Amino acid sequence: MSPRKAAALRGGDRTLREHLIATAERMIAERGTAGLTVRAIAQEAGVAGGVLYNHFADKEELIALALRAHATAIENDLDPLPAPGTGTVEGNLRAYAAHGMALHGRMVPALTGLIATPEVLARFAELSDPDRDWRHRLRGYLEAERDLGRIAAGAPVDAATSMIVGACHEPVLSALFQGRGIAEPSARYSVDDLVAAVLGGIGLRPA
Repeated sequence: MSPRKAAALRGGDRTLREHLIATAERMIAERGTAGLTVRAIAQEAGVAGGVLYNHFADKEELIALALRAHATAIENDLDPLPAPGTGTVEGNLRAYAAHGMALHGRMVPALTGLIATPEVLARFAELSDPDRDWRHRLRGYLEAERDLGRIAAGAPVDAATSMIVGACHEPVLSALFQGRGIAEPSARYSVDDLVAAVLGGIGLRPA
């Protein structure tokens, strides 16, 4: 290991590959992905630029891994999602909606800088675990509650899922498209409003 590489890792147990991923993840969390370059990552990590290619196939692999680390850090920081059959459907949907709004508010800004590099997004998707995906879990939750009889038997689960997911996307995307700040995107509706609108379509009807 060169003196420069050794200095970059001094005081920790991480490998250089892990150090580079952690550095890129921190930069994404602080600045997003727009204009993120190999040179900038290497400089921040305290290593020579060419070192990255000893540990990753290309820049896209490093950024995809850093994005996955960023998403995992966000998910771990949020409250756990409720299980089907526990609590009330209304309260559980509030938890799912609040989780989704927080997740999108912190994750979407990092992804918008990659619109012109779909290969990174494709690699990021490949690294994702469907069982941890919020949208996948929301749909599964609604299906389970339908099977338990806690929402209507004919409830349009796919439409309800898309409605909640879209409502969580909307505040962030609207702020981006209008050129406004995205540090704290605000919706024109509350979590309670969203859940009330969804339950108005899938709630149980009197016999």
